[in-house]
Amino acid sequence: MTSVSAEPRDSLLELGLCDLAAAIRRREFSASEAVDAALSRIAMLDGRFHAFCTVDPDAARDVAERIDQRLYRGDAVGPLAGVPVAVKDLLCTRGLRTTFGSAAYTDYVPEEDDIAVARLRAADAVIVGKTNTSEFGYGAVGYNSLFPATLNPWNTALGPGGSSAGSAVAVATGMVPLALGSDGGGSIRVPASLCGVFGLKPSFGRIPLYPGCRDERLPGASGWELLEHIGPLTRSADDAALAMAVMAGPAPQDRQSLPLEIADWRPRAVKRDIRIAFSADMGFAPVDSEIASIARHSAEGLSRELGQQTKDAHPDVSDPQACFEALVALDTDRVGLRRMANAKGVSFGPALRRVLERDWSADAFTSALLARKQLSNQMWRFMRDFDFLLSPTVATAAFAADLDAPATIAGMPSGGAGCAPLAAIANLTGLPAASVPVGTTRDGRPVGLQVMGRQLDDVGVLSLCAAIERALPWKSWSSSKLSGT
Repeated sequence: MTSVSAEPRDSLLELGLCDLAAAIRRREFSASEAVDAALSRIAMLDGRFHAFCTVDPDAARDVAERIDQRLYRGDAVGPLAGVPVAVKDLLCTRGLRTTFGSAAYTDYVPEEDDIAVARLRAADAVIVGKTNTSEFGYGAVGYNSLFPATLNPWNTALGPGGSSAGSAVAVATGMVPLALGSDGGGSIRVPASLCGVFGLKPSFGRIPLYPGCRDERLPGASGWELLEHIGPLTRSADDAALAMAVMAGPAPQDRQSLPLEIADWRPRAVKRDIRIAFSADMGFAPVDSEIASIARHSAEGLSRELGQQTKDAHPDVSDPQACFEALVALDTDRVGLRRMANAKGVSFGPALRRVLERDWSADAFTSALLARKQLSNQMWRFMRDFDFLLSPTVATAAFAADLDAPATIAGMPSGGAGCAPLAAIANLTGLPAASVPVGTTRDGRPVGLQVMGRQLDDVGVLSLCAAIERALPWKSWSSSKLSGT
């Protein structure tokens, strides 16, 4: 299809999701140009950063060409028509290899899409490939036994966080303007923070889950039905809102999907009388002093923008890590995974082995369920007094790429929660939470601010994040950094 624009193709890569989708609909760029630009950038950069584990150029170009034909005829197209997107390799993609980051599924090709993926396709987005993840999502890292480790684009000696590692890096480097992630204990927000992009964990059930790596038809299927959320990684809150408008809404396949639909996902003006709490550590977590200072400075900058004070306060909760770990184990098919490993002759990585080898009791699971209920009640009582709770997203900046977590944070052992002790609260309660980039450390590593909202107030979270973006403009990663990483 002949281009209708004389602009350089690389200019496409400077556009966010909303702007690129609008430009394609106006035929300033063709879908084919957009997809070719993404594929060219992947070919140019991904040998260095390893965001993708599978790229599907032929299928992507075929879909883009068909969209261009529809646009040329004046046919109706979806809101993401022609936009190249990437999908985390824990989510099923019909006809496209999905490994779940495990040697047990090296050549698995699903026969159906996850619901979120199907909705992206229905919106005429173009899936260009799958992004790297930790094995079955166990571990906030970007490596597994199948593929080269995903590296942080700000410094390739560092890791990107995880488990939506490749998705964060693909967006940070401009390979795609939207990538899907999943978040069972911070797996969208952690890499968003460490890579300097926007990441949203919506309310639990907002985006339906099916079939995913919990598909009971797969040997040893293991998903986190109690904790997992699907969400977007983008360059901005506005872009995430457009993605949510496409993916959110109930589905009969997921009995836990929310019946409540939001008619307009776009961020709106923040009311002057909102009540915002800030906590550097939630009262229990070790947090690097520089990270805490940057987060506090960001909260103060937002206060100046809104013309009101942010109050230091944190919910009366204890460290939820023991509860979180038990619920992860409860949601893991430990017997099935062991059988599959024996049958296929594969071994699992250390994060999954820790879950499989620990001797769990029924009492431990019961205690975890009760602790989760208590935490939810405590957070509800806290949020009666506040509309939003701000905190650092991650307790430290990016760390060495071969580590699960720094050994210590703020002079304390990092513990089972690793770099993300503040993330699991939103998963255990189902509250909407996002990470918005707000600055860098003295040595140039990105830092994210976590915004947690009231139950079901996803649009409120997006709106406050958009206000933060206006108050604290973020300078995104640029390919000029290649010479310095």
